[in-house]
Amino acid sequence: MNTSFARQALAKDDCNADSPHKTALESSMMAAAFEDRRSPHNMIMERLDELSDVELIDRLQRGAFSYLTEYTNVANGLVADTSRAQSPCSIAVVGFALSCYPVAVQNGWMARTDAARITLKTLRFFWESPQGEQADATGYKGFYYHFLDMKSGRRAWQSELSFIDTTLLLAGVLVAGRFFDRGGDEVKIRDLADKLYRRVDWRWTQNGGMTAAQGWKPECGFLHYGWEGYNEGTLLYILGLGAPTTPLATGSFPGWTATYQWENLMGGDVLYSGPLFTHLFPHAWIDFRGIRDKFMREKNTDYFENTRAIIAIHREYGARNPRGFVGYDRDFWGVTAGEGPGNSIVKSCGKMRQFFDYTARGVPYGPDDGTISPWAMLATLPFAASDALRGTRYLLSAYPQVCREDRFSSGFNPTAADGAGWLSDGWFGLDQGLLVLMIENYRTGMIWNLMRECPYVKAGLKRATFRGGWLKS
Repeated sequence: MNTSFARQALAKDDCNADSPHKTALESSMMAAAFEDRRSPHNMIMERLDELSDVELIDRLQRGAFSYLTEYTNVANGLVADTSRAQSPCSIAVVGFALSCYPVAVQNGWMARTDAARITLKTLRFFWESPQGEQADATGYKGFYYHFLDMKSGRRAWQSELSFIDTTLLLAGVLVAGRFFDRGGDEVKIRDLADKLYRRVDWRWTQNGGMTAAQGWKPECGFLHYGWEGYNEGTLLYILGLGAPTTPLATGSFPGWTATYQWENLMGGDVLYSGPLFTHLFPHAWIDFRGIRDKFMREKNTDYFENTRAIIAIHREYGARNPRGFVGYDRDFWGVTAGEGPGNSIVKSCGKMRQFFDYTARGVPYGPDDGTISPWAMLATLPFAASDALRGTRYLLSAYPQVCREDRFSSGFNPTAADGAGWLSDGWFGLDQGLLVLMIENYRTGMIWNLMRECPYVKAGLKRATFRGGWLKS
């Protein structure tokens, strides 16, 4: 099984630190709370499914983007991980925000001068913030700690120096450098974007080995687990291989793909990774249509088509509903990493069931406790638009409480509380940022087009043996 992303388990590392998420993420909403949400505004939300496709997509994309402005510290550009009180900044969410500002400009939600101003503040913060081995720094060797204090910008929660979250941050930095191509402050944006990317010591992440580790802590050094099996780490290797200074070793990418799991699932052959988000995150920035690395050439497919096949498996799994969860259907799916009703084994809907808190849920092997991520179906628009819209409409019609203020909640489980249901409290920045980018790539291909012209991305893809399609070689 792959060892994937961010909040999943990084606090349970070699230092044996207690997970900071147990307290911050332990909240649930059961049956009575559903009724509390029926404010007049929420009654409007219940009619979202009656909008036309264009109106629905517009509304939900704009609603998702509004998270990134509402929960940003305008003094330094840091964006909160969640909407909950005292939430720290997630550097990955900042990467999504930097990528979304150009989308906001294109759609008329934000003036270009305002977008340039907050982008420049953000890049200056990361360039000027303290880098070093001290435990309260902001970063080290060009990488940054996963969680930062929203005001001071220093390391929060004793989090790890996260290589993948820094990658997501840098993806946004590179988008900014490509989009802001005019004079004035935009010259400074391009200069800082290039400096931030060039400062990263990607080779250091290998710790003398073939592949990259997942992170590092000043208290105990490199974490003792690495990237195994296909997941969102694709982006890390592409950006790491494309760097003009201290790039990943050329052999690191084939070393990683050697851990892939190619499997026959529900009648189809696919590159397996359980949580749906692992298939989506790299596509937020990279247009994988028609380009293939050595692994995919041998399988006669590409990562875009593989994700499309994975979506079909998620839908089929929902239709079969092997564990008998409430709601699961061909148009009710989206099993991925996220929080849940809480760790417990209780009788619910006629069966003894095990529920989980935050975990990397996956299909078809699990873990699965009946929790879906309401945003996930719409985030698959570039791959299967009709399926994404049909599922989203069904969800909004059957369970309107999952979308408040035009923003999807992070998690929803209609099986919990003996069928009364559980709904995650508040919003998560990663969900909202991903949704903005995937909708825009579906509609205009804007982010894909910007990153196609980034020389570092091109170099990284080619060094990772990608050929064909828009790479033209």
